[in-house]
Amino acid sequence: MTDRFLYTLPTDPVALPLVEQLTDEYQTRYGNYFEEGGAVQEMNRYPAERFAAPDGAFVLLLRNDRPIAGGAFMRYDETTAEFKRVWTDRDHRRQGLAKRVLVELEEQAIRQGYERVYLTTGFRQPEARGLYLTTGYSALFDLEAKPEDIQILAFEKALTASAGVLAARNGDAQVALTQGK
Repeated sequence: MTDRFLYTLPTDPVALPLVEQLTDEYQTRYGNYFEEGGAVQEMNRYPAERFAAPDGAFVLLLRNDRPIAGGAFMRYDETTAEFKRVWTDRDHRRQGLAKRVLVELEEQAIRQGYERVYLTTGFRQPEARGLYLTTGYSALFDLEAKPEDIQILAFEKALTASAGVLAARNGDAQVALTQGK
């Protein structure tokens, strides 16, 4: 079993099974609750290019070259990335994959110069709410209120470079030191 990250666009054929499954999930959970056209309208709200460098990213976690999880971000403002569509394939849940994608997205956002993350999730996605609260995101809503009363649950997080990002940034220096240069 080989896992790897692939940076691409949501329109890439390799991404389509995961994107289609996410669209179906949104439609099942929300239908036309927020707007006519439901999930299809939401999934087509932003052009694919919004999730491309230099302002954005779209990443898939592949296992044996098949997408099992993914997520994206786009520019929110000069220092803030807005995370979107963090998703795990229904047959691969409860393995910590969404958290791996979230960490990868955070590290990529840092590499692209962002200092903060903003994101929203819907009130019918308690697993997403739990993920963000357990990975250091601050709720921008009253945690004591009923999620259905709030509807759109917003979160933020200041980005700090992890050991992996720092190692990557300092990799050339480390190689030079070990080679005595």
